[in-house]
Amino acid sequence: MSEKRTNPLSLVDAAGRVLAAQDGSSPVALATVVSAPDREALGRRLLVTATAVTGTLGVAELDEQVVVLAREALVKRERGLHGLEWEGEPWEVYVESQHELPDLLIVGAGHIARPLCRIASLMDFRVTVVDDRAEFADQHWFPEAARVQVVDFSEPFRNVRVEAGAYIVLVTRGHKYDYDCIQQLLALGARPAYLGMIGSRRRVRAAFEALIRDGVAPERLAEVHAPIGLDIGAETPEEIALAIAAELVAVRRGGSGGTLSDGEDVLGRVARAHEEKRGDGQADV
Repeated sequence: MSEKRTNPLSLVDAAGRVLAAQDGSSPVALATVVSAPDREALGRRLLVTATAVTGTLGVAELDEQVVVLAREALVKRERGLHGLEWEGEPWEVYVESQHELPDLLIVGAGHIARPLCRIASLMDFRVTVVDDRAEFADQHWFPEAARVQVVDFSEPFRNVRVEAGAYIVLVTRGHKYDYDCIQQLLALGARPAYLGMIGSRRRVRAAFEALIRDGVAPERLAEVHAPIGLDIGAETPEEIALAIAAELVAVRRGGSGGTLSDGEDVLGRVARAHEEKRGDGQADV
């Protein structure tokens, strides 16, 4: 008979460790039983770091298998459902790795910033919103944001952390503020994972022309996503926010931004395979 373990990990403790990982503590992988022959095993959890294991699924052999899966998930930053077997019975365990959340800085707290903050927080971005208007830069309007701050747009990043790997979206209310923000970001030497600026083609062109006149290299400006977002025909603030969020995910995950149906061409491949089979059958007659 296999050894059974009885040192469970509580949901409160697991949630605390996950939140700590998202805030910059050591990454963790949390494994949870979602299907088992014994109903009492449902919800049991195992928390794995690079060097330690906390909790148990109740069975030593299952713990050993899941620790291997969890450490692979930590390295690959993955999450997913895994099927296991113990004493001839199937188990299913959901394993999710948790790392520090990427920072998203939204500069401008207007009508697009609000839905963008909501959507980005759902996609595991840690959102900071800044604006120079106290009535707009109010936590009341951005309950999902980790931080909301009033800044002076002449020095918008003086008290705001801007690190390599951050995502920055400029949705200010005017061309001048976009220009000032990009100029200061480039002067900081920051190399964000994403820097996007909202505006019409005309507004973006005017900003770029002014920056080049002021000595900014075109190669640096090539790093700016402008006009911002994927082309989904967005018109409303919510649709524009969705287009921006989609581009953030594409950059984060390495996606192309194209439609999956066009990229996969499933129908075309099925139709060609069908024609080939028909051709082979006719050739045999």
